[in-house]
Amino acid sequence: MNCNALHAIGAACVLSFFIMSSSSGAFAQSEYAPKEGPLMTKWAKDVDPAMPHPEYPRPQMERGEWLNLNGVWEFEFTGEGAAPKFGESLSRKILVPFPPESALSGIMEHGDRALYRRTFEIPENWAGKDVLLNFGAVDYEAEVFVNGKSVGTHKGGYLPFSFNVTEFLKPGENELIVRVFDPTEKGGQPHGKQTTNPTGIIYTPTSGIWQTVWLEPVSKAHISSLKITPDVDKGEVSVTALSKANGADVSVEISGPGLDKKISAVGKTNEPIIIKIDNPRLWSPGDPYLYDMEVSLSDGKEKPDAVKSYFGMRKISVGSDGKFKRIFLNNKEVFMVGPLDQGFWPDGIYTAPTDEALRYDIEETIKCGFNFARKHIKIEPARWYYWADKLGLMVWQDMPSINSYVSPVPIDKESFESQLRGALEFLHNSPAVVMWVIFNEGCGQHDTEKYAALAKELDPTRLVNDASGGHSTGTGDMHDIHSYPAPRVSDSETQVRVCGEFGGIGYYIPKHSWNSAEGFSYIGTESPDGLLFKYANYFDAVRKMREEQGLSAVVYTQTTDVENEINGLYTYDRIPKVSPASLKKINTFNFTPPKMEPLLETSETSPSEWKFVTDAPAGGWEKPGFDDSSWNTAPAGFGDAAATKGNTPWHTSDIWIRKSFTLPKLDAETKKKLFWKLFHDEDVEIYINGVRAFSRGGFVTDYEYFQMDGAAADALKEGENTIAIHCRQTTGGQYIDAGICVLKEWGF
Repeated sequence: MNCNALHAIGAACVLSFFIMSSSSGAFAQSEYAPKEGPLMTKWAKDVDPAMPHPEYPRPQMERGEWLNLNGVWEFEFTGEGAAPKFGESLSRKILVPFPPESALSGIMEHGDRALYRRTFEIPENWAGKDVLLNFGAVDYEAEVFVNGKSVGTHKGGYLPFSFNVTEFLKPGENELIVRVFDPTEKGGQPHGKQTTNPTGIIYTPTSGIWQTVWLEPVSKAHISSLKITPDVDKGEVSVTALSKANGADVSVEISGPGLDKKISAVGKTNEPIIIKIDNPRLWSPGDPYLYDMEVSLSDGKEKPDAVKSYFGMRKISVGSDGKFKRIFLNNKEVFMVGPLDQGFWPDGIYTAPTDEALRYDIEETIKCGFNFARKHIKIEPARWYYWADKLGLMVWQDMPSINSYVSPVPIDKESFESQLRGALEFLHNSPAVVMWVIFNEGCGQHDTEKYAALAKELDPTRLVNDASGGHSTGTGDMHDIHSYPAPRVSDSETQVRVCGEFGGIGYYIPKHSWNSAEGFSYIGTESPDGLLFKYANYFDAVRKMREEQGLSAVVYTQTTDVENEINGLYTYDRIPKVSPASLKKINTFNFTPPKMEPLLETSETSPSEWKFVTDAPAGGWEKPGFDDSSWNTAPAGFGDAAATKGNTPWHTSDIWIRKSFTLPKLDAETKKKLFWKLFHDEDVEIYINGVRAFSRGGFVTDYEYFQMDGAAADALKEGENTIAIHCRQTTGGQYIDAGICVLKEWGF
């Protein structure tokens, strides 16, 4: 079976004994049952307790023989200092690899400390081999025991690790115990958006085992890892087989669709083997071509170890269009459009229910016309990056943050640097990963210049974003600002201009939401059409910024809802809120932007006079005929954005404004297409002819359109109308201006 076929069926060429043996020593399935979470995905029913996540977990270094240890384990929360219970059953059952906080684990509870236990048997045909015990990831600290002996400790919640357990094994049944500790926000270690008190934009934590656990037999001399580095300009790839067997012979065979014959090369372990690729077929989102590769050790007679892998010939760089710094893919300018992808699941938290679910997110992202995703302060299992490589989705990889928004504890700088180095190594071979994002929004930000330089030194083949939405030091390739809800662009002359987060349009769908009440978003809408309308407006602004101001990439918040956040393009259980085909038209700028005809002009481009007061007016101030002769008269907008957007300073807590305007007769169809055009900071209430027609809390950062409801539209009349507005400011900036428009044309 060739490697491409292997990839296509999810590594199904593993030996048949693994299916029979993997549950050896596991416990009766009847003793495990999933919990019913607040929301479950359609893949929850496909989870097989006998073998969840059966796929080989490390596609870029794959061995044929292995033993999957996922399944039902014994489990128990413990206190500090609790010793492992060797030879004793634990009180509960958990389905590995789902974290205990998840519904699919069967626990759906959190504890800082816990024990895991199971037994296993080594297949007879592994005799004489070394045995590696591998963990995809355990959050945060894990000590592993085999047959009562500690085989090692690992710290770091996002990276794979292994122990050679050969000397601890015995014939027949073996006992495996994992003791875990995860302080979550009580520690200074990287933990991303996890918190034991989920609220707003921080979510349910993941503790303990949350990725596949497996065993594999290897020879004494074996490959520990591969380092694969393509060079598009030279038409070659560098392959290094890392091994404790220093200087051993290595052979490399490269194949792939369209190649007339295999490309072969030889070399030594721990030394780069440079292989020429004539007329290389380059990896890109439009053509995610992967070369298959087998790397093996040789002792002159046999191959004591061989692994299958793949690579893509891909280059990412910074160039210039003659005026602005731009991002280049394979020496051609590329505009990057992607969603913020947080990688949370309602039923598995950090762990997708199945590999099909993991793949679905990437397939849908591509279907929506995005060419990359920003993997937001989480590192995924290796198979997520495999699907990004294979399906063709570029990735900005965030380093998981420390002290994320709510943690006042000291920063564990040693842990951060160790895991940053580990992440750079773990994902080095993925062609999809094109950028490292070191810090997000200042969370735990420290020694930024040091880490940006470290990323460049250890991986000069990728771009570096030193501070997405935080304090930019100028040491990265990007100048990345966050702007909600409307996008903005920086004025950096030395870095690529990107908007690393914007949008956040909320649309609440009751039966597909985490909470029964509406959740958090940066701006809301009441319908799929309303979401699409706002989305198109933002991307019309993006198009202009791209053409006129050098904007080179945008990240829309976000792929899916996450717990209390309802600003996803998909619900938390992965139901599309709007047509992916429509999103694709917008994301690829193949759409007609909304065209609005003003009925009441704002002061965005030309000052418009209003009456105003800043002390509470007499009753009836909102009604026609109210005597406002003592009110001040001045041009809008009002507020501290006057230097750029308006004309009249306003610095008190409240302002009341009103004016008269004239309308023609509006028919029923026109009334359905009416919109407010508002720039409000903060809370606003609007009256039309004395009728309360609109109210909204919070603020926006620029002019936004809000569809007018039927009651407000019916309050408008032919001839003279009165609009009256009250705006209240509590903190930060303040601004108010308003207008009324009718939608004349757009592309959907």
